[in-house]
Amino acid sequence: MRITVLTVPDCPNAPMVRERITAALDGGQAQVELIEVREEAEAARWQMTGSPTVLVDGVDPFAMAGAPASVSCRLYRDREGRPDGAPSIEALRKAFAGAAVSASAPVDECCGDGRDVLDPIGRAGRGRRAPDERGLRAVHQAVLRHFAATGSAPEPADLAAAAAAAGRTAVDVLAELDREDFLTLDAGGRICAAYPFSAVPTPHRLRLANGVEAWAMCAIDALGVAAMLHQDVAITSGDPVDGRPITVAFTGGTARWEPAEAVVFVGRRAKTGPAAAVCCDALNFFADSSTAEAWARRHPEVPGRITTQAEALRIAEQTFGPLLDRD
Repeated sequence: MRITVLTVPDCPNAPMVRERITAALDGGQAQVELIEVREEAEAARWQMTGSPTVLVDGVDPFAMAGAPASVSCRLYRDREGRPDGAPSIEALRKAFAGAAVSASAPVDECCGDGRDVLDPIGRAGRGRRAPDERGLRAVHQAVLRHFAATGSAPEPADLAAAAAAAGRTAVDVLAELDREDFLTLDAGGRICAAYPFSAVPTPHRLRLANGVEAWAMCAIDALGVAAMLHQDVAITSGDPVDGRPITVAFTGGTARWEPAEAVVFVGRRAKTGPAAAVCCDALNFFADSSTAEAWARRHPEVPGRITTQAEALRIAEQTFGPLLDRD
């Protein structure tokens, strides 16, 4: 559990809130961070609605709906409704108890069926590389290469030759690829997504070494493009909680992250279906662990965990690196 105390400089209630936090923890372990906030813009970024503000894993458990960001004094109410300069020890204990289950807990502890959160990405262990039969791999790879060359989805006519080599039509092969979740089609049979690419805008923008701009389905998909194409890629995304920009630039196979503390949250919804519906919107970049934890707490319907940059890169490379291999 991470506790962040936001105060203005020389806040008269800062010593009181620190003492009450210590008492509420009662010897329990927590990371406590004290931050002085001086500007309104900084208060808005932290979602601070007065001094002192206490965040538990990035979330204000005492937030009042509609309260604006502010560097003014903040008042709390005790059990009798009397104004107070800090949350009571009892209120803090309740807030800390609600954070006892970490948002980064192992997935098999929070998913009743025991499936790994990344199963949809890897098709339940079957991988994202289409089998070399019935024209599936040839058409799938043609779809991915078209995205890489143009930033957009191909039409069935663009795939006719690859499908004909297997004695099939592109429409038939695409339908099978859709059923097996290698890509997704809309009601009209047009390609909506071919992991890692999206045919429509998403929060994850890609700029390829050839100058093409495209969209990735999720954070893991975006990280996998460089390994799949064997070229430099620039990723631009944003923190879903506070909007801070996040970039990952691949140069010669090495990734440089900004901010350096950025992480990836991997999650999946408790339902069946294609990855696009089950987990793509739950695989996001975050500027740091605190906002990832905050997002997880706000979305209890999406069990998951926070990964390090190295782990996210490893998952992405294993998932998407082999997709365009010829053998």
